[in-house]
Amino acid sequence: MTRLVHKELADGIATITLDSPPNRNALSVRLLGDLEDRLNWALGEPEVRVIVLTGTGPVFCSGADLKEQRVEPAQGTGDAPVTASFPEILSLIWESPKPVICRLNGTARAGGLGLVAACDFAIAPLSASFAFTEVRLGVVPAMISVPVLRRLEPRAAAEYFLTGEVFDAARAERIGLVTRAVPAEELDATVARYAEMLIKGGPEALAITKRLVREIPEVSFEEGLRRMTALSAQRFTSAEGQEGIAAFMEKRPPKWVPDV
Repeated sequence: MTRLVHKELADGIATITLDSPPNRNALSVRLLGDLEDRLNWALGEPEVRVIVLTGTGPVFCSGADLKEQRVEPAQGTGDAPVTASFPEILSLIWESPKPVICRLNGTARAGGLGLVAACDFAIAPLSASFAFTEVRLGVVPAMISVPVLRRLEPRAAAEYFLTGEVFDAARAERIGLVTRAVPAEELDATVARYAEMLIKGGPEALAITKRLVREIPEVSFEEGLRRMTALSAQRFTSAEGQEGIAAFMEKRPPKWVPDV
């Protein structure tokens, strides 16, 4: 059976591509299964330093495959495969020790925006549009609210979750949904620039820094200083920290930077 999600590895960068354009890369059970498999591959492959998530066609992801969510009245509620492996996938991306860049090849809707928000970076073409369409279908942006509400400004979240209104990429950048909105012809160069910068970071340092960006704002100032003082000392004396310092002093790339 043809895979709906492809993988590629080059120069330390794993590209994972949603490839189901006939249904606008909808989150079908089959696509979710392939996506989970590809993510686990990227996370477990030592050569992978950065993950890029993208899609084929004019739409990055249209959200849940609605054909699969329909149930017969006799089945009652709770039988639609709405969850499948989607929660696990969001967690894999969010908790990934390796940086994840979402390269939006186009428009995103509903559940697709959960993928966008879970990634560390999201680069979108200015031509892309976005919408949380759930309420217009009588459902709610439930699972995706977990990563999305950690990105969006509160007023913007209320505006777009409740209205389902379509908004453009420039607005998505202003409210924190995407990192950068760029002209379509600059999309690949912008993604490559971020990937190249991330490759230069120590793998352990990147993983730890990802975690502290999320955790430290939630603790008290004093507790944060206490924990970060200990972490700073530990990292300066770590093998990776010592290699980075030696490389800087010797004016050479650290050993973790791939030879390209």
